[in-house]
Amino acid sequence: MPSRLFFAALLIATSIGVTARPSAQPAAQQSASTTTLDDQAELAVTVYNSDLALVRDVRNVQIARGTSDLQFMDIAATVNPATVHFRSLTEPGRVSVLEQNYEYDLLEPEKLLRKYVGREVTLVRTRMDGSTSRDEDVKARLISYNNAPVWEIGGEIVTGMPATHIRFPELPGNLFSHPTLIWTLDNTGGTRHRVEASYLARSLSWIADYVLTVGRDDKTADIDGWVTVTNGSGTSFKHAQLQLVAGDLNRVKNELHRALADQVVVTAEARAPMAQESFSDYHLYTLARKTTINNAETKQVSMLGASAFPVQKRYVVDGNYAYYRIAQRTGAPIKDNVEVFYQFRNEEKAGLGMPMPAGTVRVYQADSRGGLQFVGEDRIDHTPKDETLNLKIGTAFDIVSERKQTDFQRIASDVYEFEYAITLRNHKDVPVTVEVNEPIGGTWRMLSSSHPFEKTAAFAAQFKVPVAPDGTSTLTYRVRVNY
Repeated sequence: MPSRLFFAALLIATSIGVTARPSAQPAAQQSASTTTLDDQAELAVTVYNSDLALVRDVRNVQIARGTSDLQFMDIAATVNPATVHFRSLTEPGRVSVLEQNYEYDLLEPEKLLRKYVGREVTLVRTRMDGSTSRDEDVKARLISYNNAPVWEIGGEIVTGMPATHIRFPELPGNLFSHPTLIWTLDNTGGTRHRVEASYLARSLSWIADYVLTVGRDDKTADIDGWVTVTNGSGTSFKHAQLQLVAGDLNRVKNELHRALADQVVVTAEARAPMAQESFSDYHLYTLARKTTINNAETKQVSMLGASAFPVQKRYVVDGNYAYYRIAQRTGAPIKDNVEVFYQFRNEEKAGLGMPMPAGTVRVYQADSRGGLQFVGEDRIDHTPKDETLNLKIGTAFDIVSERKQTDFQRIASDVYEFEYAITLRNHKDVPVTVEVNEPIGGTWRMLSSSHPFEKTAAFAAQFKVPVAPDGTSTLTYRVRVNY
C-alpha cells in the first residue's frame, strides 16, 4: 500500500480515535501502479461559463509490460467518467485501455469500520492506575455494524464497548483517500511513459465582471475587466494553464447535480494580460501565465483594461403601446420614468476591442470630494468587437417627464388621430437631451411635431429634446394611425 494513502487514512481515522497499520497488500494490488500529483508534468484547465471544465492532466508514470492496473489519483471529485480519455504520449500505439473504473468510495472512519465486519481489530482503552493513566489493548472481532458495533471478545458478544481509539491492521484495498480512476492497461512497449488523461468535470465555472469608472464630465471612462473562477470540484489545480471559453454551448441535460460549497475563499491576482482568439463559434481566453485554483476557492484574474475612452450619457423616456389604443382619461398627466444609460463602443481605437464575455458591469463615479461612489450596474451579453454597449444604471432623480393626450379622434373604422404633449423638466444645473421613444404601432404618419423625429422602426418614432439647465421643454406631435 502506498505510504501516501496510508498517512491520509491515518490522519482521517485519528480524528475520531481510529488508527490503521500499514501492511503488505494482497497480491492483486501489488501489480497495480499508482500515480499522484508528484508525477504531474503538465496541467491545463479549460473552464466554460456553464458549470463545466475540461481537465488535461499529463504525468510521467511507470507501466509494467503486459496487463496491469494503473491507479490515477488526485482527480476532480466531480469527474464525469463517461468523458475520460487516456493515452500514452510516449508510445500511443503500444498502450491500450482494456477496462476503466472510477473509484469514489472514499476513506473515512465509518466506511473503514464497515469494511472490517468479520475481521479482528484492536480496541485501545484508557484505564486509571492510581493517579496515572495507561492504555490497554483488547483484541476484538467486529461481527456486525448496524448503527453501532457488535464485538466478539473472548468468546462473548459485547455491545457498547467504550474505546479511546481503534487500531486496524491494514487498509482495505477498495477504499481510496481521493477519487481515483483505475485503468486496466495492455502495454506492449516500454515501461516508462508520459501519459495524458483528459476529462470533463462539473462545479467549475467562471463569470466576467467589469468596473466602469466614469469621469465627472460624463464624457470619458476607464474600465477594468475581471474573470471570477469558482472551483467546487473537490480538487485543487496547482500551476495550471488556465483557459476560458465564452459562448453558449449546447449540452445534454443531466439530472445529477452537486451543490457548490457554501464557504469559499476569494483571492484576486494582479493584472496579467489575457490572449483571446476565435475558437469554433466561441471565444477562447488564455491566461499568459500558470496559476493555482484551490478547491472551494473563488479566484479573480484580470482580463482587460482601458482608460480615457469616450462615453455618452443618455436620458431615455419610453412610451407605452397602450397609449395609442384608447382615449386617455382626463385627470393628472401620466408620468414616465426617465432612465439613465451610459453608452460606449467596444472598438480598438478607444483602447478596447477585445470581445467582452457576458457579465455584470458596475459603474462608479467620483463625487465632489474625489471619492468614488457606486451609481448603478447592468448586465451585458457576449459583445464582439466594434459593437455598442448601453448600460442602464437607474432612473433620473432631477428630470421629470409628464405626458398628456391633448386630442383623440376616430377618423374612420380603423383610422385614428392622436395628439400628445410631453413636458420635460430639468432640475439639474447642466443642459440635457432627452430621447423620447414612442411605440405608435400600426401604419402611421406624423402630421405635425414640435421637434424633429426619426422613424427608428416600422412602429416607432424617436424625438431628441434638449432641455436647458433648470428649464422646461414641451414636445408636441400629432399622428394618424391605421390599425
